[in-house]
Amino acid sequence: MRAVVALASIVAIAPAKASIIEAIQRVRPSVVAVGTFQKTRSPPFVFRGTGFAVGDGSLIATAAHAVSETLQTEPPETIMVLVDVPGVHEPQGREARAVAVDRVHDVALLQIGGAPLPALKLGDSDAVRDGTAIAFTGFPIGNALGFNPVTHRGIVSSQPPIALPSPTAKQLDGRVIRSVNAGTFAVFQLDATAYPGHSGSPLYDAETGAVVGVVNMSIKTTKDAAIGQATGISFAVPIKYLQELLRGTR
Repeated sequence: MRAVVALASIVAIAPAKASIIEAIQRVRPSVVAVGTFQKTRSPPFVFRGTGFAVGDGSLIATAAHAVSETLQTEPPETIMVLVDVPGVHEPQGREARAVAVDRVHDVALLQIGGAPLPALKLGDSDAVRDGTAIAFTGFPIGNALGFNPVTHRGIVSSQPPIALPSPTAKQLDGRVIRSVNAGTFAVFQLDATAYPGHSGSPLYDAETGAVVGVVNMSIKTTKDAAIGQATGISFAVPIKYLQELLRGTR
């Protein structure tokens, strides 16, 4: 009888193990490195964060703070993403441009040229509950160790209210002003540790692979002033704010 129970447990656990492996395999081809490129600079490419393909595959989602606000004109500097090319040792550089940036919720969309990438499926962030098993894939220390996306796994541990730093005057428009006036918004607090290079990484359901958030390393809890700078706490912005940007590009 015990043997039967043990066998049943193995059968029940096996699909869960397989699903995270399959989810990672689906996500990895869509993950890119985001940075700036200047031909005369050494190194020419400077890493700023992680991104992932959405929409028709020509759009790259990332964190707004990973998108450079100012680019040098002489010598010319451009936004660039590094894309994995099957069978090629070095990643391919693709020039990009920002098409939508929400600095209140810290999400952005870039447009790239060339063949579209496999776009990730976006899920329903409002349906996420505390305890949901999640994973995120990105570049925790940039491209220092080469183009090798890294995956971390955990759960959504809480959904606290967060306030991002106020935008500068030049970034204010009607939508931004309405968002600022609305105050804080809920984000996903994670029990997995994200690092600065993970900013912009897709946060996805570990079972389905559907993206439910964008990893963010710049947001702070509203209690920071009372308890001091928090350490070892990682957050992600719900994907619904990126979906709003996507609707605006159609």
